[in-house]
Amino acid sequence: MASRLNPYVSFRDNARQALEFYRSVFGGTLTLHTFGEAGGQTGPDADKVMHGTLETERGFTLMAADTPEGMEHTPGTNIAISLSGDDPELRDYWSRLSDGGTVTVPLEKQMWGDEFGLCLDRFGIPWMVNIAQPTA
Repeated sequence: MASRLNPYVSFRDNARQALEFYRSVFGGTLTLHTFGEAGGQTGPDADKVMHGTLETERGFTLMAADTPEGMEHTPGTNIAISLSGDDPELRDYWSRLSDGGTVTVPLEKQMWGDEFGLCLDRFGIPWMVNIAQPTA
């Protein structure tokens, strides 16, 4: 898989509906994972989208998620830039992007098996880096 750069939009409670709408606009394949599926979470956030990806035939990728209760959500500032793939160079990008910024989630192995980190760069832009792990 080559590395890719794409937008990642946060919603409060309607990421599923928004992604289904975007699929109706752009076509493509929609993949959704809920908080309940990913971590066995129960309660009001269990059915919310932890991560959703719309991949279109034209090569567009849009990612989105619901913001869990207790986390700030401000429409208009609800977008991040996502770098993902299996390219080892993503670690170097992470180091450079986080230098002089603020790391909010350290780049480390996550429950879904990939390495993931979230930082605000020195200009306040949020970056998510997900490094896919080799499949066995």
